[in-house]
Amino acid sequence: MTVEQDRLVTENIGLVHACARRYMGRGIDYDDLYQSGCEGLVKAAAGYDGSRSVKFSTYAVPAILGEIRRLFRDGGSVRVCRSLRDLGLKIHRAETEFRNSEGRDPTVSELAQRLGVEPESIAEAIEASRPVLSLTAERDGEEFDEDVPSESFDETLVDIVALREAIASLERTDREIIRMRYFVGRTQAYVAKTLGMTQVQVSRRERKIINCIRNQLLK
Repeated sequence: MTVEQDRLVTENIGLVHACARRYMGRGIDYDDLYQSGCEGLVKAAAGYDGSRSVKFSTYAVPAILGEIRRLFRDGGSVRVCRSLRDLGLKIHRAETEFRNSEGRDPTVSELAQRLGVEPESIAEAIEASRPVLSLTAERDGEEFDEDVPSESFDETLVDIVALREAIASLERTDREIIRMRYFVGRTQAYVAKTLGMTQVQVSRRERKIINCIRNQLLK
């Protein structure tokens, strides 16, 4: 691996985590998902041509997802690891006990607190315990392939990565305006007071930033 390829891998390792998290709870340990994603990232770094207008992150995401999907294909039927199965049994018992005592279904946070684990682990175990969806249906005694709609995650993730890069390229004050307005939900008046600006200045600056980001994403 060249120095440039090593830099690309090091600076974009977050893409692997973003892709791997998408496939959590489907019966394969996160470490295995992450390892396969890293293989895709390394392949992307080796095949990337920096002279083209395509950003590396945009080029790398399909390669990372491809290696993760290959892990599922090579493994045949998805098997739920033992730790998830055991946690799933504990969740089932905890849910029953909670319903009997409280008269309602528990939330993920309540289950996590009762079992002493992270909410993310509860959600992963619940997802893994769901029945496998069959792609073959039966109608009038004959089997046929069932069309299952799926979200275009590849395109969504690429859009998210591009948006993050666009925001990261902004000046510090502009990043703060976007962060407070769209990620924290603060009013323009609050942002103006925090940054020592007038509300009119924030409003005008916000419109300019949004247009700048939009133009950058449409390139």
